[in-house]
Amino acid sequence: MTTEGTVEAFRRAEHLITQRRPLEALRVLAPVLEVAPDKPSVQLLLGRAYYFSAQLRRAERAFLRVIELDPSDHYARLVLGRTLQRQGRLDEARAQLRLAATMHPAPAYQEALGEINAHIATREF
Repeated sequence: MTTEGTVEAFRRAEHLITQRRPLEALRVLAPVLEVAPDKPSVQLLLGRAYYFSAQLRRAERAFLRVIELDPSDHYARLVLGRTLQRQGRLDEARAQLRLAATMHPAPAYQEALGEINAHIATREF
């Protein structure tokens, strides 16, 4: 696959994700993964496609790979936290969301952290 073809496939997969068509995005992303498996942007898009297709363990692995490649990626930590939350792993989710909110104190990140804290608080009663 040419560089242009790789970029085009990546953009197409991004578009499919925004249209909530994650399984199609995964198919389009397959050749990109062969060419650039260690690009954080590719792994992040892969994780999003897995997340939106409810393949949560695979999403978790992709997001962890992004963090391994770029520990400062706050968005990867946010979506990893959301993935862990969907798996019912609330304490692990809170740790990732706390890091994400510390790294990038945007309202959406603070809301995600507040939501997980509320879930944990109700679980303790």
